[in-house]
Amino acid sequence: MALTSEATTVWTGDLKSGSGTVTLDSSKTAEFPVTWQARSVGTPNTTNPEELLGAAHAACFSMALANGLSAGGHTPESIQTTAAVTFEAGVGVVGSHLLVSATIPGLTEEEFAVYAEDAKANCPISKALAGIPITIEAELA
Repeated sequence: MALTSEATTVWTGDLKSGSGTVTLDSSKTAEFPVTWQARSVGTPNTTNPEELLGAAHAACFSMALANGLSAGGHTPESIQTTAAVTFEAGVGVVGSHLLVSATIPGLTEEEFAVYAEDAKANCPISKALAGIPITIEAELA
């Protein structure tokens, strides 16, 4: 059965001086402010589409890695993933870099690297991002 998830953005004004709010369907009480300045140069306490994409990529990768490890007989104690998504004005999203640290008893760094590469290649968000480079740094904690 397919699940459709939603997020809604309300935008007012033009691109450069306007602003908006993003609301996630799962948390209708939390609104995230978004602006062009936050997207193009960074603004404290204001999100951007790439940060939201990074959140999706980090969560999806962590879930895919946990699934792959479990299928291989390895139960992770913890997986921490940061996805750094880069946006270049006038070009678009130019890459996603995954920084992964995990605690998995009984696994070598070499074995972990195989599982991490598989999760990077096969998590659904990585597949959706097939048009951009995805890089990874993965290590056991």
